[in-house]
Amino acid sequence: MSRGGASNWSLPVSRHGGEDEDLAIFNINQQQELQKYPKRSVSRTLAELLMRVEDANTSGNISPVADHHHHHHRVLDITYACSSPPPSYPFVLSFENLTYSVKIPQKLTLPFCGKSSVDNSPDKILLNGISGEAREGEIMAVLGASGSGKSTLIDALADRISKESLRGSVTLNGEILESRLLKVISAYVMQDDLLFPMLTVEETLMFSAEFRLPRSLSKKKKAARVQALIDQLGLRNAAKTVIGDEGHRGVSGGERRRVSIGIDIIHDPILLFLDEPTSGLDSTSAFMVVKVLQRIALSGSIVIMSIHQPSYRILNLLDRLIFLSHGNTVFGGSPSNLPEFFSEFGNPIPENENRTEFALDLIRELEETPVGTKNLVDFNRSWQSRNNPKKNHHLNQSDKANTKTLSLKDAISASVSRGKLVSGATTTDSNLTPSFPTFANPIWIEMIVIAKRSITNSKRMPELFGIRLGAVVVTGFILATMFWHLDNSPKGVQERLGFFAFAMSTTFYTCAEAIPVFLQERYIFMRETAYNAYRRSSYVLAQSIISFPSLIILSLSFAAITFSAVGLAGGFSGFVFFFFIILASFWAGSSFVTFLSGVVSHVMLGFTVVVAILAYFLLFSGFFISRDRIPLYWIWFHYISLVKYPYEGILQNEFADPNKCFVRGVQLFDNTPLGNFPMSMKLELLKSMSGVLGFNVTSSTCVTTGSDILTQQGITDISKWNCLWILVAWGFFFRILFYFTLLLGSKNRRR
Repeated sequence: MSRGGASNWSLPVSRHGGEDEDLAIFNINQQQELQKYPKRSVSRTLAELLMRVEDANTSGNISPVADHHHHHHRVLDITYACSSPPPSYPFVLSFENLTYSVKIPQKLTLPFCGKSSVDNSPDKILLNGISGEAREGEIMAVLGASGSGKSTLIDALADRISKESLRGSVTLNGEILESRLLKVISAYVMQDDLLFPMLTVEETLMFSAEFRLPRSLSKKKKAARVQALIDQLGLRNAAKTVIGDEGHRGVSGGERRRVSIGIDIIHDPILLFLDEPTSGLDSTSAFMVVKVLQRIALSGSIVIMSIHQPSYRILNLLDRLIFLSHGNTVFGGSPSNLPEFFSEFGNPIPENENRTEFALDLIRELEETPVGTKNLVDFNRSWQSRNNPKKNHHLNQSDKANTKTLSLKDAISASVSRGKLVSGATTTDSNLTPSFPTFANPIWIEMIVIAKRSITNSKRMPELFGIRLGAVVVTGFILATMFWHLDNSPKGVQERLGFFAFAMSTTFYTCAEAIPVFLQERYIFMRETAYNAYRRSSYVLAQSIISFPSLIILSLSFAAITFSAVGLAGGFSGFVFFFFIILASFWAGSSFVTFLSGVVSHVMLGFTVVVAILAYFLLFSGFFISRDRIPLYWIWFHYISLVKYPYEGILQNEFADPNKCFVRGVQLFDNTPLGNFPMSMKLELLKSMSGVLGFNVTSSTCVTTGSDILTQQGITDISKWNCLWILVAWGFFFRILFYFTLLLGSKNRRR
């Protein structure tokens, strides 16, 4: 694509009904557009191109989204020959005197060293009076060594630094941008490629389209937009390839980076911010990425990116440069001004040498000197003041009138009318003031898309659920064989108590395997919600709903394996309650683990915290020590223990029958030293006890019923169904806490 002259776009057109007819239709539309916009050098927006392609396809009875397995594609070069310079700059992003500093942690020193115990170090300045501007149709690159403030400046422009900490102003067409409006008209591409590994390129972009494009846009148009974007990004050959990760082979690094850009520009933003988009790529892949950014800029966007060390080919694609050194501007302007700038500074750039490499090397050398880059910073200020008035002086009044910017309202309205900002922007007939919804879709649409994406990704990694199901089945099999057909003797009672305690705690420990689920999606979630792709509540509700079927399978498997094998009481109704209490345990446990995954950001730390807290829950559940013997200062932990409620509920389900006897006559002496005495001696002891008690106690007399066992265990205050409902309520409570954790902990902004 040439700069300032012709702009070439490549779009796919299905070869369905004769190429000549398609070309004729397309050329008619193209000529009409050229007559309508005869002097504009900025290319049509992607939405406009899609509209023309769709109109052409519709006229020829062609589907806008062809099946790439069965139809060939050819490339149409759409050339807008515009020789004159752009008459106006619809969008100009200006920033003045941006200053940002952070507090350095105070250093403690030993008092006996004769120094103050606290070293009051000054604040570290990350940005120091940075000014500049970026215009529609151009790429502005921020350069500098590591720690120079490149990413900080990008964050400042993208409103990722709190207003209280950042000084200075950022305006679009002279007006301060509100955070809500900025989120709608802009996109931010992080340095890391945060993508779902088992989705294909086409699926990834399609899910992004379903999030960012409004419900009023038909699915056919969304699919057509995705297909056009795939061609714009140069990803046609990789469209059906999964993204991949360490364990699954997928697309290349350059293709991953272009997909990351694609998911953020699906709604055709006016402002595009990128943090090191070429980091980790080879020279060819990096050039292709920046070439894509050039196309995006020429489609009517402002592109601002940080870059470490651009190659000569990449430098030719950039329009404006800002060199930073320790938060100060050492150069700002066009790449063509670099030779003149450094020549006047006294360090001319040698011929046949990369200008940016020379500049960065010189800046690095100056940073190592005692004075640092102060002289270069001062020279840049004087050079800018000398050259800017000179440029304005040569502009006559008509040129100044033509190059002035539009008001923000008029510029946005014009962009919306051209088809830009398809994330849901509309205009009113009265004053053409654009109206932007905070979110492109209602909450139920967001939930459906989130659930569909998660299910698609999980289906391609069945080993994750398979391992969890295998752990539950193996645990159930071991418990079933260990506690096979327990009797109603005193030993059987003790063994039942042990089975219930271990079974209930196992369900919670099995839920710990869900810790990595959200941790793997954390930064994807933060990136998507930072610019209102969907609501946080939609994510919480969708994840809760899609996790429930797997919990049902796990609960049913465990209950079916253990209930009859252990010989639990209650018949079919007892089995149903046993299943429900296990399901509620899985629900509460998974909710608790999900909440912790929102608090703890590291997998190993999360496992450690979960295991420790679940151990405390088991300790205070009432199995090791009954409720009436727990110290008063720990009784509160007994009532917040998640293991308490399923343990007590399942004990009541087992021992609630008052007519069922568990200790008869001589069984009184079981589990005591008297249990080894001969039967005749035990019967004599019973006769002696009968005389003392005043009633006859024989070997068949029932001494302990199920109700007595519940009383001995201190389980008398909550019914079994209330235990079930409390457990369910705990699950909802932790899901609500998870939502507030996401709401407060995923702002993704610097302080």
